[in-house]
Amino acid sequence: AMLDPDRGLSLTIARVVQRLQGSSLHSQLERQARVSLHKPEIKLESLKEDIKDFLKTSGWEKKLQNAVYSELSVFPSPCHPAAPPEHIKEPLAYMRKAQGSWEKRILKSLNSMCTELNIPLAQKRPVNEQKELLNKWNEMGSDEPDLSLFRPVYAPKDFLEVLMNLRNPNYENGEQPSFRNHLGLIQVPLKVKDIPELKEDLSELGLNIGQLGIDDSAQVPPEFFENDHVRVGQKVLAEQDSAAAQQYVRQGCPTALRADLWALILNISNQPEDILYYEQLKSNVIQHDLLVDSLIYKDVKLTASNDDYYFVFEDYLYQVCKYF
Repeated sequence: AMLDPDRGLSLTIARVVQRLQGSSLHSQLERQARVSLHKPEIKLESLKEDIKDFLKTSGWEKKLQNAVYSELSVFPSPCHPAAPPEHIKEPLAYMRKAQGSWEKRILKSLNSMCTELNIPLAQKRPVNEQKELLNKWNEMGSDEPDLSLFRPVYAPKDFLEVLMNLRNPNYENGEQPSFRNHLGLIQVPLKVKDIPELKEDLSELGLNIGQLGIDDSAQVPPEFFENDHVRVGQKVLAEQDSAAAQQYVRQGCPTALRADLWALILNISNQPEDILYYEQLKSNVIQHDLLVDSLIYKDVKLTASNDDYYFVFEDYLYQVCKYF
């Protein structure tokens, strides 16, 4: 059911509040509010307003805004409160059905490979193997286990076939040949933006607007634009505003500011609890040997092997893919 705008907004607010309530930001804000009670400028008769002002001036309000902004960009638009989570994730029933059967097929393929090769899906590593893995943690790419017996879980052409056979049951195309039948192999009628909507969405790509790294036919000499753009980027970083950073990178992201800008857009920081969580994931990888690890290893080996000119992050890819 479609929701009226006010109902939708209140649902969104309730959901964001619920998501942020258990977060570390929530406990940090509480702690800061408690600390502020000892400040002379906080008066008992105007307690609530004074604490709000303190959080605003000390930069915590900006942090809260960034957290709300990143929650809003992760969530789909508000749905009916009774909608089950899988419906929110994928509203089209025929798509959910296709996803379910594809997942079954993948699991069947994994299980038959396990049976064939006589390998468990998951097992605990013996202590000596754990030590060995720890020692070569940063150069996994140089260790070449024999994975010739492991085959891909599915062939790309099988996946293409599944996509080609997707049909919306509510969409009657009829047997009449029309230009629609020849638009391509995949015939799913999904709503896409029309030309005016795309023009509005991608307005920063207009020919009269500067783009970093594209220096043909701009009215402004590229080096002027670049210097100016870097200066604005430094200002955006100083402001620590996620929404402004996302708007800013639509005209290109200077290499020197890339890491900081993306951390700001995604609202991530190296808090002690994040580092702890990462370390926990690492210890899980070291303790448990999963069949999927070998498949990840083989996949990375085939697509991104250590080539000094092409791809130098092979070892990081193994680590990140195995953690998550």
